Amino acid sequence: MFFNLTVIVAALGYFVDIYDLLLFGIIRVKSLESLGLDTIAVRNSGEFIISIQMAGLLLGGIIWGIMGDKRGRLSVLFGSIILYSLANIANGFVQTVDQYAMVRFVAGVGLAGELGAGVTLVSELLPKEKRGIGTSLVASIGITGAVAAYFISKEFDWRMCYFIGGGLGLLLLLLRISVFESGMYEQVKEMNVNRGNFLMFFNNRKRFKKYILSIFIGLPTWYVIGVLVTFSKEFGKEFGIGKTIDAGKAIMVAYAAISVGDILIGLLSQWLKSRKKALYIFYVLNIIFGILFFLQDHNSSETTMYWLVAGLGFSTGYWAIFVTMAAEQFGTNLRATAAITATNMVRGALPLTILLFKWLRVSNGYIKGGWLTGIIIISITLVAAVLSEETFGKDLNYVEV
Repeated sequence: MFFNLTVIVAALGYFVDIYDLLLFGIIRVKSLESLGLDTIAVRNSGEFIISIQMAGLLLGGIIWGIMGDKRGRLSVLFGSIILYSLANIANGFVQTVDQYAMVRFVAGVGLAGELGAGVTLVSELLPKEKRGIGTSLVASIGITGAVAAYFISKEFDWRMCYFIGGGLGLLLLLLRISVFESGMYEQVKEMNVNRGNFLMFFNNRKRFKKYILSIFIGLPTWYVIGVLVTFSKEFGKEFGIGKTIDAGKAIMVAYAAISVGDILIGLLSQWLKSRKKALYIFYVLNIIFGILFFLQDHNSSETTMYWLVAGLGFSTGYWAIFVTMAAEQFGTNLRATAAITATNMVRGALPLTILLFKWLRVSNGYIKGGWLTGIIIISITLVAAVLSEETFGKDLNYVEV
């Protein structure tokens, strides 16, 4: 049941999505140095480019979310992969930071649709009591795309890495031809209801609350990945560990651990028969590993850093449950819009998180600025989780009016 064609195709699509999404973080230093940038410029340009990429994800999330409910889940699965595959091929030809940022923005727009559309399709396909495991499998298998990106980056030039990512996406298109549309969505198409209206999240107080909370519960994931892990090399220097922390390896280690976390939280949610209880357990783990991360000093080692990055990754392995909850909160006529936009609102919040981090580190220093940012993020998330509805076993065959 869990390994039918739709689940496999969704998982492979997310694999390519994560490969392309995380590739910049893995080859950030190498690629920017090859463009002639010094150490300070690499850091500043890296923050700029990843923020631009996330802005693309934010815009793409709205575009693909609306299309997913207006034109169907498969329209997103085809359209998004074509766009980000071609963008990644183009990325292999960039010569300047501005070109790099522009292409990563376009790639970000394309990457935005993959996971939300896949999770929506799988959620509507599987029985309500089992869909948490199915979506966890999609995320867990897909997350290993970051591991593949790391090892490929060690064997090939950074430009070739982008060409490979684009090629993998185009190959996946052939497999997607055999996937069918959601039956629930096909039924709603025949009904006289408003589909994919993004403004519907804001014209009803209860719906608006559910939407905002569904975004806030996922915020720590990209604080961990976009700040702590992506800039682990810089944090290592500040801790006094040395200059040899490999940010690409840190991302690989974190995502390998996230893959395990995604599977376990799906099983835990199934055992507890609760999405929220499973989330709380992982939030506690997230806080513990965050504290241990910031307790590092010059007596720590590279090995310790990588182990703590793995712990942080494992404890943010609730990404699949977060997206599943977003899909389960809303009716079939708004479900893709909710799942896709919520996912990318979290990703798109990374530039704001980086700005907050930069502002706090000006007066508090790099390390203190980092943990102060984390306290603010996790505080917002914990309040949102408490206020969110439990969605385990919820019947999804209904519409929003």
